[in-house]
Amino acid sequence: MPERTPSAYLEALRPVVTKAVGILARRYGYTSALGTDDRGISFAATPGETRTGEPIWVQRGFVFRAQHEGKVAEYACAKLPSEEPGALAEAVAAELDPLFASGKGTLTYPPIPDEPASKRFVGSLKIDPFTADPEAVLSRLSALRDTLIDGKVVVMAQARADFVDVSRIFVSPHRDLGQSFAWSQAYLFGVARKGHDSRMSYRSVSGRNGLEVLDELEGKMPDLREELASLLSAEKIEPGEYEVILDPDVAGTLAHEAFGHGVETDMFFRKRAKAVEYLGKRVGSDLVTMYDGADGVDHTGSFLFDDEGNSGTKTKVIDRGILLGGISDTLSALALGIPLTGNGRREAFSHKAYARMTNTYFAPGESRYADMVASVKKGWLLTKLESGMEDPRNWGIQLVCMVGKEIVDGKFTGKVASPVICSGYVPDVLSAIDMVSGDFWLAGSGACGKGHKELVKVSSGGPYVKTRMRLG
Repeated sequence: MPERTPSAYLEALRPVVTKAVGILARRYGYTSALGTDDRGISFAATPGETRTGEPIWVQRGFVFRAQHEGKVAEYACAKLPSEEPGALAEAVAAELDPLFASGKGTLTYPPIPDEPASKRFVGSLKIDPFTADPEAVLSRLSALRDTLIDGKVVVMAQARADFVDVSRIFVSPHRDLGQSFAWSQAYLFGVARKGHDSRMSYRSVSGRNGLEVLDELEGKMPDLREELASLLSAEKIEPGEYEVILDPDVAGTLAHEAFGHGVETDMFFRKRAKAVEYLGKRVGSDLVTMYDGADGVDHTGSFLFDDEGNSGTKTKVIDRGILLGGISDTLSALALGIPLTGNGRREAFSHKAYARMTNTYFAPGESRYADMVASVKKGWLLTKLESGMEDPRNWGIQLVCMVGKEIVDGKFTGKVASPVICSGYVPDVLSAIDMVSGDFWLAGSGACGKGHKELVKVSSGGPYVKTRMRLG
């Protein structure tokens, strides 16, 4: 498969930035620069319209970070103020010096580590979307949309696809890093209608791949049509506590919300996470092992190094029910005296780096999915996640699923509920997990915010998980 081409723009400026960082390091001590040049293209086939555009992930710019007498300051720019190293260093210093002198942000940190590293990662694609004929891509999405609509049950549909080419460089006195790779996501949405009742569902695909995601999306269309028809007879669920089987997407979101945000260690530092009180303690059953990391799996949250120049890792957050630790950005790790996990991420070069998730997932178990269904006395299979949220301070969690399929005495009854709101107290939900399947897959066709902002690309997933939750 053809390899990606690193950004010519960044590679041309790398020597200039490297020399400027060297000059600044003599002035401040630790100094680094992150360069970003992420391009992208979006395609959409909606009712009465096809269009192309740029996704929200497109960016180009630099951020310089320096540490002086323990304090840390940053300067971001969409374009270098000079392409002569000495002049560039002076221009950056002119922005940083007032920040150090102002007394704002008086926190001081131990020295930022800068172990020697020189690494490159270049990904590859099977089918390059950036060289494809846009009209051909739009035609393919339109055909997928038109095929889903039958005029009887499915009355509206739309298809979308986003492709992003990521290029980053990171330089410091002892580090010279580069990465270039692409990721994609594609969706097919449908609306079914019967009288005044309308129901919506979707299929999505994603990964570090190219235009080939449309092949996978096309294969999901018949199942989506069947599901939309079944939703027209969906009922409201009777509120109560039930046995539930969560599909890998929903289970992954449980992991993401319950012990993803809850173990972002900048939240530990701000005393906004209850998880800090449970380090080394039991938070789930023996079947619960959970990871987060840019290394170890290959999906939309994967990378060689984070936005602070730290290598991506695979962090075991929970080991057989015991909470081991969290995921860190550089400054929270230094402040708390904990390991760096390579989770310092920025929405864009002009944003702060925070402790953020990458790929978050439960480890697979040994149960078979069929045996999990057979074990349910009265409960539900929950699929098609719509949204999820968690309160890191109090450990309440809520998931909203579009599809619930009733199980009674180990068999599906054919009854469907939609939507299904699932809630619980995180340790109770995780402690009630009594079966975990051997399946494993990840989904990354969305974005994760910190609160209501600071979007980054992530994936989540794992196996099917059986537990108990309150439904309504």
